[in-house]
Amino acid sequence: MTRKLWFQVGVGVLLTLLVIKYFIEIHWIFSPLVIIFKAIFVPLLLGGVLYYITEPIQRFLEKRKWPRWASILTIVIGLVALVGGLLFIIGSPIATQVNNLVKAAPMIGEEIQKALDYVTSNKENFPPQLNELIEDITNSVQDIAIVASGWLVTFLQSIVSVSMLMILIPFFFIFMLKDHEKFAPSIYNYFHGERREWVKKTLSEIDGVLRTYIQGQLLISFILAVFIAVGYLIIGLEYALLLVILAFFMNMIPFIGPWIAFAPAVVIAIIQDPILVVWVSVITLLAQQIESNFITPNVMGRSLDIHPLTVITIILAAGNIAGFIGIVIAVPFYAVLKVIVSNIYDERKTIQKTATKSI
Repeated sequence: MTRKLWFQVGVGVLLTLLVIKYFIEIHWIFSPLVIIFKAIFVPLLLGGVLYYITEPIQRFLEKRKWPRWASILTIVIGLVALVGGLLFIIGSPIATQVNNLVKAAPMIGEEIQKALDYVTSNKENFPPQLNELIEDITNSVQDIAIVASGWLVTFLQSIVSVSMLMILIPFFFIFMLKDHEKFAPSIYNYFHGERREWVKKTLSEIDGVLRTYIQGQLLISFILAVFIAVGYLIIGLEYALLLVILAFFMNMIPFIGPWIAFAPAVVIAIIQDPILVVWVSVITLLAQQIESNFITPNVMGRSLDIHPLTVITIILAAGNIAGFIGIVIAVPFYAVLKVIVSNIYDERKTIQKTATKSI
């Protein structure tokens, strides 16, 4: 019976639950480690993103016999110049739109409240089916608002933390560029024989998954942001630059992110001119169709091979568990976990085949 798969899985689940139970009971022992991890997590995450963005440039330069220090210095100077150039070009328009939005915030709130009051006061004149639809939409909006507000607070807290720890971001980033070849060997060199090769292969696949996801998702977000920017400028939507920047960051969250960015654009469109809601919806729909049918298949391919329903589920779960940071890292975390589990399963099958042949 001990050789049956169901028995081994059951024992594994029970042992995992026991480990979790006792870990929770003695979690206070690990509190200092948790505090340290929280302090370095955001800069480490951003440093890793910068590394995966710029590593192809470093590889390109070093193939042409550039020394490591020269490639790192070139990348750092290039990033500083890029950020400085962007701030020089769009810094003033962003500041202007932010000031205008702050001034218009009370008016926007009043317009939203008027719309809600109108719907509430005229509910008896609507058909029952429409009333049910309005109530469902209202409940959904309230639920989304509650979750989104939690994400927003976490996001703002993360921004403050990053601002206070900005010195750590270039520290992690530069050392990743300098010593990235040493990370995997420092792990798999502790093993020997076939186990060493298995760990080496698993780490290589994890690196490939993270590289594909980060580089691909950033490229997709940038292309969609450009498309949306052109659309908003054509229809003359106010605060277009702020909305495009929001769309760029939200598009990094698969499936759900674009609709989070769509909501404020609709609010601005309703207040500016209700007919613009149609155009904003058309632009968003076109962007999503182009992204799902042309951009993502060609940029990401089937490298992650994660079903859309799975993506939505893990994003929603991660949002409730860890807020905005959770929904950002949910998909790559799941992809890495999937690689590890898949390699463990393949290794188990190999061991079983070898044992069967020996017998």
